[in-house]
Amino acid sequence: MLYRSSAKALASLTLGLTPLEHLIDQFVHHHGHRPSPGEQRSWARSIPQLVTALDDAGLGDVEVMLEYDLPLNSKRADAVLAGVHPTTGEPSYVVVELKQWSEAFPDEDDPDLCHVDAYAQPVLNPAEQVRRYRDYLIQFNGAVSRHPHRVGGVAYLHNATEFGASGLRVAERGEDGLLFTADRRAEFLAYLRTRLASGRTGAPAADELRAGRTAPSQQLMAVAAQEVREREQFVLLDEQQVAYRLVLNAIRRAKQADSKEVVVVTGGPGTGKSVIALSLLGELYRQGTPTLHATGSQSFTKTMRKVAGTRKREVQDLFKYFNSFMRTENNSLDVLICDEAHRIRETSANRFTRSADRSGRRQIDELIDVARVPVFLLDQHQVVRPGEMGTVADIKEAAARRNLRCHVIPLDAQFRCGGSDAYLQWVVRLLGLAPGDPLEWEPDGRMQLRVADSPEEMEDFLKARREEGRGARMTAGYCWRWSPEPKPGTPLPLDVVIGDWARPWNLRGERSVSGAPPSALWATDPAGFGQVGCVYTAQGFEYDWSGVILGPDLVWRNGRWVTDRSESKDPVFKKSVPDTDVDRLIRNTYKVLLTRGMVGTVVYSTDAQTRERLKELIPGD
Repeated sequence: MLYRSSAKALASLTLGLTPLEHLIDQFVHHHGHRPSPGEQRSWARSIPQLVTALDDAGLGDVEVMLEYDLPLNSKRADAVLAGVHPTTGEPSYVVVELKQWSEAFPDEDDPDLCHVDAYAQPVLNPAEQVRRYRDYLIQFNGAVSRHPHRVGGVAYLHNATEFGASGLRVAERGEDGLLFTADRRAEFLAYLRTRLASGRTGAPAADELRAGRTAPSQQLMAVAAQEVREREQFVLLDEQQVAYRLVLNAIRRAKQADSKEVVVVTGGPGTGKSVIALSLLGELYRQGTPTLHATGSQSFTKTMRKVAGTRKREVQDLFKYFNSFMRTENNSLDVLICDEAHRIRETSANRFTRSADRSGRRQIDELIDVARVPVFLLDQHQVVRPGEMGTVADIKEAAARRNLRCHVIPLDAQFRCGGSDAYLQWVVRLLGLAPGDPLEWEPDGRMQLRVADSPEEMEDFLKARREEGRGARMTAGYCWRWSPEPKPGTPLPLDVVIGDWARPWNLRGERSVSGAPPSALWATDPAGFGQVGCVYTAQGFEYDWSGVILGPDLVWRNGRWVTDRSESKDPVFKKSVPDTDVDRLIRNTYKVLLTRGMVGTVVYSTDAQTRERLKELIPGD
């Protein structure tokens, strides 16, 4: 939340720049950069409209919380109003979405989407947007989770006429997401009066909402089975829901026109790509639409087969690998969902492929050809191995060669790392993956960050978090050799050795050994805590607390990072791989490891100079 006060107090400030300046200052503190000029204009023009409406409705004592942070992700509701219900006397809340649009029209194929001249892509209908904000707040805030009737949702298009925007009302569903235009301002005021009492301060209700305990995060693997087999478990917000709807619309068009379309969804770690993938798979599976899910990750695919297909073999069969389609007939599927598509390889053939199956075709071509609507979800900055080539440019080029329409949908909101944009910005600046010097970490109330003086200190801290009921894992750069798989009953070899501290790598095989889970389940089985994970077993997964060991392959020297390929024991870094590629891949590896935690990260470096630099950037408690 960037600003909070009563409506009457806010009204006394809207004639000057004080609220706007305060919002900008708080935004910079929370996100590490200034808000866009468009967002500043929106605040300057929309907030006075809301405040005036509250004043005219006689609701000056209502508490107004501007840019209200939704739990565990980086989305913000424009405003949440807190007060007392005029009939029940209970705390009452209204989530408000403000739009400056003068005109907007519903999508012809999908009323949950709409078109606005300012945007090239369709956007979520404001009525649907605010309904989902309301549902998400109820789902994750303990103050209202058992009292959903206390929360309403409304979109106010204060510049729009009925002629210009009334068509959007087709997306209204009850009082969870109403939509009002300037022409219906009187009705907007009347609605507010039905939810909020005049002359009653909203401060206690606002305090109660702010103090509401954040519900445990819905980790992907924890609800995967219900997501695929039963119903939608995740509330998709904004561009997540737009991406979901656009894919469903593309599938419908392809069926009707007997044609093909390609969809690409891009986003950083934790922006919800895999949540969208599972939501699509579950919906299409329930519809009976021939659909498969594929990745290039053995760990991810095997885990999904185990978690989602525990009771149904047919569900297990929905999860494939990118190299599963070498001999599959073109357009044999309606939809192929390619998750973690940045891991697409140049070819599906490997050293075990039979000579009869070596066609020489590119893997990206196989994936596009096999389905009427191939869907690619990717993060170009998570490429960690030579030969991975799933980029937007590669996919667009392959689609263009076939004269196929290709949609690219960006995801911006952060759902992992506590929903902290500031933390993600800190990570990419730390590793030199974004312009600018490393930033000193400023706690933002969303993500916790610590630096440890030793691996023992890091492990002890994580053990304490596990005793509190949190999940935790330790990972490291690939700087220690990996011993052969031990025989059953044999202790795991202690490969990761730092001084007197030594721990085994996670297993590489498909069976449990000495109580340690198989490789594919290291990130999700509680028994995985005793081993150190590498990027290949951690990528695509999440846990509450992440402990990351920076090895000697990345050290701080003379004011900059230096990568040392000789310290990497990863066998994929062969002599033929250029130093510039190795440098980028090592940095990407640590970005993946540093963005697995949903609550907090503890970082330790084996190098003394690097530890000192980390302590400068991460102030202690």
